[in-house]
Amino acid sequence: MRLLVLKRFQFREFVDQAWFIATVSVGPAILVAIPLCVIIIFQVNQLLVQIGAIDLAGAGAAVAVVREIGPMVSVLVVAGAGATAICADLGSRKIRDEIDAMVTLGINPIHRLAVPRIVASVVVAVALNGFVSIVGLAGGYYFSVVLQGATPGLFVSNLTLLVGTADFVTSEIKAAVFGLLAGLTGCYLGLNAKGGPKGVGEAVNQTVVYAFMLLFAANSIITMIYFQIHGTH
Repeated sequence: MRLLVLKRFQFREFVDQAWFIATVSVGPAILVAIPLCVIIIFQVNQLLVQIGAIDLAGAGAAVAVVREIGPMVSVLVVAGAGATAICADLGSRKIRDEIDAMVTLGINPIHRLAVPRIVASVVVAVALNGFVSIVGLAGGYYFSVVLQGATPGLFVSNLTLLVGTADFVTSEIKAAVFGLLAGLTGCYLGLNAKGGPKGVGEAVNQTVVYAFMLLFAANSIITMIYFQIHGTH
């Protein structure tokens, strides 16, 4: 954070890394989001059908997708694809002594390599959360209206019945925190990789495990804080 403020931001590196992380994340995000959203929304709708309230499917879909599925898919994809790619890239540079060469030349590898990658991870995670929310709601609309008999107009109008701007903002904050933690984990383990190619592979495996642990813990904490604050209003 100090280097981000005090030194010139490496904008070109940020753009390159944001594009790189997006290319390895968007495809898996779609493949994870569609079945996950459909399964959860389908189960919710089954309950609504039994109580004769299928027209509330839009409200249930919005709660499921915006509050939890969007950020959680961002967790899985950013940590599983983005952070591991960052770790592998930096780890390979580390074992080839490129990092030590940068230090010898007076270049700060944290400023030059880590900062733009972490910022790119945050930006892509936030964008990915919004993208997954759109995909999830579109999939939920199709399955609810076409396959389970919900009314199209009521589905759309009920999207905001239980979910408002505060919920979406909280979801985006979650995604930003997840992107920050995933980027930090990938950069730290990549820059500290040891033991040749085997060490890089171990660092990548550790990135997945540690990032998932941090992200799920952060999700629980942010959710509890949100409900504590939201419940007082």
